[in-house]
Amino acid sequence: MNRLAQETSPYLQQHAHNPVDWQPWDDEALARARTEDKPILLSIGYAACHWCHVMERESFEDPLTARVMNDNFVSIKVDREERPDLDSIYMDAVVALTGHGGWPMTVFLKPTGEPFFGGTYFPPEPRHGLPSFKQVLLAIAEAWQEQRDEVDRSGANLAEHIRSGARLPASKDPLTAQLLDDAQRNLHHGFDPQWGGWGRAPKFPPAPVLEFLLRRGEEEMTRRTLDGMALGGMYDLVGGGFHRYSVDERWLVPHFEKMLYDNALLASVYRQAWRRFGEERYRRISDETIDYVLRELALDGGGFASAQDADTAGVEGQTFPWAPGEGAPEEFLQPFEHGRSVLRGELDDATRMRLLEQRARRPQPARDDKAIASWNGLMLAALAQAGRVEPAVRLAGFLLGPLSTEGGRLHRTYRGKTLRDGVAKGTGYLEDYADVAYGLMELHVATGEPRWLREAHRLATLAVDLFADDESGGFFQAPRDGEQLVARKKELDDHPTPSGNAMIAYVLLRLARIWGDDELERRGVSVLRLVRDMLTRTPSSFGWLLVALDQHLAPHRELAIAGSPDAPVARAAVERAAATDVIAFGPAEDVPLLAGRTEIDGRAAVYLCERFACRLPVTEPDELPARALPLPP
Repeated sequence: MNRLAQETSPYLQQHAHNPVDWQPWDDEALARARTEDKPILLSIGYAACHWCHVMERESFEDPLTARVMNDNFVSIKVDREERPDLDSIYMDAVVALTGHGGWPMTVFLKPTGEPFFGGTYFPPEPRHGLPSFKQVLLAIAEAWQEQRDEVDRSGANLAEHIRSGARLPASKDPLTAQLLDDAQRNLHHGFDPQWGGWGRAPKFPPAPVLEFLLRRGEEEMTRRTLDGMALGGMYDLVGGGFHRYSVDERWLVPHFEKMLYDNALLASVYRQAWRRFGEERYRRISDETIDYVLRELALDGGGFASAQDADTAGVEGQTFPWAPGEGAPEEFLQPFEHGRSVLRGELDDATRMRLLEQRARRPQPARDDKAIASWNGLMLAALAQAGRVEPAVRLAGFLLGPLSTEGGRLHRTYRGKTLRDGVAKGTGYLEDYADVAYGLMELHVATGEPRWLREAHRLATLAVDLFADDESGGFFQAPRDGEQLVARKKELDDHPTPSGNAMIAYVLLRLARIWGDDELERRGVSVLRLVRDMLTRTPSSFGWLLVALDQHLAPHRELAIAGSPDAPVARAAVERAAATDVIAFGPAEDVPLLAGRTEIDGRAAVYLCERFACRLPVTEPDELPARALPLPP
């Protein structure tokens, strides 16, 4: 047993019994590399990763491979979900070296942390043009001993390449609606008109891009993609929820892991599509996805687990496919492998429940039961938007309780079978603050409680203090008082969750309109200026930043609502609001938009405002505009 046995991450604990002398990333491991003058072998993955399990079985459980690793390297294992800063830095190095990235990721570092060689999966024997893992290990060990100058040059060049990404200059050109038009038009490049989505295979669910297109009212690309993903295969017709991606262009054969963030984002997207297009099936898919999360990923205390594994008992997707004669409608069977099939079609409720009960008797995939703050923030937004107020309030309490420090800062992860034995761990990153603030804002609209709006504002302003780049604009991924790594990076593109910069820009722009705070708006706009020229060139990588730009350029309309969100006039106002309208519920004198806004004769009142100039309040739904339109003079 190695040092990983003392870690809380399920992924790290999976490797605790390897013959490799694995170390967690900490001062002790880094000091050992310096003292012994050995390179660091950094292996990064996550618990639900199929190929991570494969490489473990093939290499890390092999005594001969472990001996080579132990003799020549300080081997450090990192859960990418616990340490997105490390993952981001060293993924940049691997992409620079190989042209692609992925997990498991293997990177060789100098004891100072500078990367000098890396790749993703290495097989146990040479195949498909790849050297064996043992060949790589021996070559790196030889280079470390005999070609140290070349190693030093490679490390210095890669470290400078990584650092340069944080020095992106801000554009001085105007931010205009033409950028949105051009981005929408350019999204047709690479779009699959038959099955939806972008590119061929594999296909990943593009939730941030769909959110942008829904706000623009675009139908062809949006509906084609939503319909294609929902046919079955990548979407679990039996249990609800989405698998991570499909290996083909038809969204048919999935990579079977299920991630909390995918299901949170897609539940929101399908809910917005139902509101935009009125298609009841979109609401049903959103509800089934949320039901899956509540059923399979709920944790004690209100939070949600990170993922379900791709494998069951070492076999990829063993739980989910069906064979003829097992009870699934045979006309729905689409070939997978080993005589088994995935389901594609439209199951009636009775058949679905029968198959779900039957499937529950099979061995089930392992669950990565650590809670991640940012992913839970996205789930909080999905629950609030769906009106699932009770679990949403419990989740908010979990995020602001066990997942927060006594000083009000966020931890990154939390794990424990119960709240009594749980352990909160790690610093919160930019995406944690941004996503949790976003979820709290959505919860405020769902409940009408000012508390959640105040907490969103507190976390967002704290994020400005911890992460903002005062010189160049935008926000760093790690806090200013965090661990000093070889680089302090800015994450700008979606992969696949909204980047921390994209979400914090969106949150700040909304809060700025509620607080009348020009500084918050300036901070949000500073992100947009960093990526202005990239938004139209590669719009599929910047979906949520396009959402933020749309928010920035939209007419400034605010709905100040005094009274219960269940009041008919309040419900009607929220339902008819445009996606870019900001909504705040009071009374709350400490919130500038709500100051002086009160109920009228004990009845809920809606104040329709533009840049804080408000019309007389209305108390009846028929006094509101019929739909989201510019306010009449």
